[in-house]
Amino acid sequence: MLYLSLLVGLPVAALISLSADSTAWSAVYHDAHTRTVLEFTFAVSLAVAVLNSITGVALAWVLVRDDFPGKRIVNALIDLPFALPTIVAGLVLLTLYGPTKPVGLNVAGTRVGVLFALLFVSLPFVVRAVQPVLLTLEREVEDAAACLGAKQWTIFWRIILPAIRPAALTGATLAFARVMGEFGSVVLISGNIPRTEIASQVIFNDVENGAPAQAAVVGIILLGTALVVFVLLGLLMRRWTRHG
Repeated sequence: MLYLSLLVGLPVAALISLSADSTAWSAVYHDAHTRTVLEFTFAVSLAVAVLNSITGVALAWVLVRDDFPGKRIVNALIDLPFALPTIVAGLVLLTLYGPTKPVGLNVAGTRVGVLFALLFVSLPFVVRAVQPVLLTLEREVEDAAACLGAKQWTIFWRIILPAIRPAALTGATLAFARVMGEFGSVVLISGNIPRTEIASQVIFNDVENGAPAQAAVVGIILLGTALVVFVLLGLLMRRWTRHG
């Protein structure tokens, strides 16, 4: 508890103390640009969570249930966004999808580019959450359902999905919270354009412009949102546990 207090508790308390300024809250509330950035941040974070839920489950399924050449390499690549510095990830994305566009797609300075960057850095969360659950599922139950005439979609919907749903939701929630505060991977590909900024860039600009209290207010909003999401996740988990 002492370690947790020093590592998490004190910094959060300092952030709350710094944001305890009604003038800063009023400035953030009346700043149309900040409100727009927060709305975009929440929207793109939700989009990332949804897309990662779908693609993460699909990737985990392929890695667990299918055998193909290079499977170990693909499995290792899943963790690359964790190992790669986010600013390097942003540089890679800018090189591929920027003005030089060797792949024929230029999304630099667009909200689509921001979405690409956030999807990249949050890719492993759902995959690594769902993969161990799929490994523990008993195939005999699925085989029995197939013998009784159940279609593949019915087996997935009735047997597999309820088992992996908590893990998938946990991974999606972690991805949502992670990308709300992402900075390095988006700072280059967003082009530092107001309409492509996310909340972390506003925080950085506020600190650079001598308004740390306003930056702290935005940080508290992000922190509070993440806390609410985690509390809701806990309530859902408890409900699913009670009702099987």
